[in-house]
Amino acid sequence: MRDTFVRTLVELAKENEKIELITGDLGFGVLKPYWEQVPNQFTNAGIAEQNMTTVAAGMALEGKTVFTYSIGNFPTLRCLEQIRNDCAYHNANVKIVCVGGGFVYGSLGMSHHATEDLAVLRALPDVVVMAPGDLVEAEECTKALVNYPGTAYLRLGRGGEKRIHEKIENFEIGKAIKVQDGEKIAIFSTGAIFEEVEDAFEQLKQDGWNPAVYTFPTIKPIDKAVIEQCSKEFDLIVTCEEHNVVGGFGSAVAEVMAEMKEKRAHLLRIGLNDEYAVRVGNQKYLREEYGMSAGKIVERIEKEMNE
Repeated sequence: MRDTFVRTLVELAKENEKIELITGDLGFGVLKPYWEQVPNQFTNAGIAEQNMTTVAAGMALEGKTVFTYSIGNFPTLRCLEQIRNDCAYHNANVKIVCVGGGFVYGSLGMSHHATEDLAVLRALPDVVVMAPGDLVEAEECTKALVNYPGTAYLRLGRGGEKRIHEKIENFEIGKAIKVQDGEKIAIFSTGAIFEEVEDAFEQLKQDGWNPAVYTFPTIKPIDKAVIEQCSKEFDLIVTCEEHNVVGGFGSAVAEVMAEMKEKRAHLLRIGLNDEYAVRVGNQKYLREEYGMSAGKIVERIEKEMNE
């Protein structure tokens, strides 16, 4: 996803001199195509994420469209006050980009596990929160955010994610995407966990189930219309996120369902169960250990449907 983001931003920056990219002194191997092709629209702020964010806010208030870029929790939790006070409060045109959402940097331990970011950024007023599920969604999110006039958060995987969509027609911020029609079960996914959901879908089909699948590249604003419609049509809605179940994507879906007067579905939230991941290992290993692998998703869904 990160390479797709950079490639897309290079293309857009060549056409729009107002686009600026600021890095917190990392990602140079990935960002090299950007600074080589649009060097006057690139800044290295050093290992100083708070300053990076304040500089971005200043640039944005002078008419620039600014992307800040770092890994894991560095561009979000480390500089939350600057995002809140300098960017969001002023509706500054700053897009915070995290490379390595969830367990991407799993072997580096909990300090590098971005598992609370969606909840924290979602709580800030007027901040758009996006987590693309594949390379096509990453490209569409980047294009959409360039044209969005306000503060936003873009959570990316690291690299090697599957291309799941062939193409996306009429992509919009705040709109979910139907991937599969189905019955009884509707699986909602956000972010790179989408690849596990796709594998889980195939396993469920082999077991005789026919789940619908939706991907939500936008967590805020959430697509209320899809949630409400599915809540009336399906027996079970399952949310999947590589994130704490408290305050994140599943909570956003739960908030919509809780305010409905009539609904048929009940909700199963799959994610990190309000704990820190104390184990250390690669992303696949941690997904398995904490119940987010394709196999674990299938187990949870089938248990829920058979009870």
